[in-house]
Amino acid sequence: MNGLRVVPARRQGHERLYVCGPDGANAAWYDRDTGRVNLIAADREADVMDALKPFLTGPVTVGPPPVPTPAELARLTLHPDDDLAPNRPGEALLVALDRDPAPARRLRPDPRRRALTAEQTTGEALDRLEGAGWHTLHSVPLPGGDRIHHLLVGPGGLFAVHALYARKQRVLVADPMITLGRHDPEPVLRRLRADADRASYALTAEVHPVLALLDPTDIRTPAPLRGVRILRTEDLPTLARLGAVLKPADAEALHAMARDRRTWARL
Repeated sequence: MNGLRVVPARRQGHERLYVCGPDGANAAWYDRDTGRVNLIAADREADVMDALKPFLTGPVTVGPPPVPTPAELARLTLHPDDDLAPNRPGEALLVALDRDPAPARRLRPDPRRRALTAEQTTGEALDRLEGAGWHTLHSVPLPGGDRIHHLLVGPGGLFAVHALYARKQRVLVADPMITLGRHDPEPVLRRLRADADRASYALTAEVHPVLALLDPTDIRTPAPLRGVRILRTEDLPTLARLGAVLKPADAEALHAMARDRRTWARL
């Protein structure tokens, strides 16, 4: 036995196998997506390959870890309190419900619960785009108490996604008003465009507004919409099929910038 053990983990949407010594220090990691073994302890290559032998599938390349990009270095130096990447879908609502739960006996369901369902379902759909050059940040805080529900960054550009619960309801879109069933119309699109404009200013890049509707029975748009997409939640993956407008390095740099809380505090 060479004293090395293999520990599986997922990092930024990639499956990795870390090879660790008895003291817990990493000697190497194997990225299954790229088929590469990245050696940290170059003098232990034979031991590392012996430990990984049961897990290797197909040909692999072996070498030192790649040099970090400027975006990766920025992430490494980011203080945990300023890093928005760990935010869960609906993070702000989860915190609000924990601090101020609804009364046990309530005649009508707490509307925050429906909003949370919409954000969580939308967030899960967007998170599934990880691994193809796309990244999603959730509950991005804006000064004044506003927030962007989801910010999607990838080859096809940047998108501010607003999640709206519309289950079993007809949706009428009369720009900028959105009417759900028999509820009063609300200027949802005006708010969404404003959030996208603020994000564009903060990131110095165009951010496109997207409204994600959860399970509507019907969507009516009597007139063409100006610069905003309206999609059912299950159709969100179509965003990943848009033509590439950002180079991978540019998308990574914008994601690193967006995940820094201080980027948004300057607005």
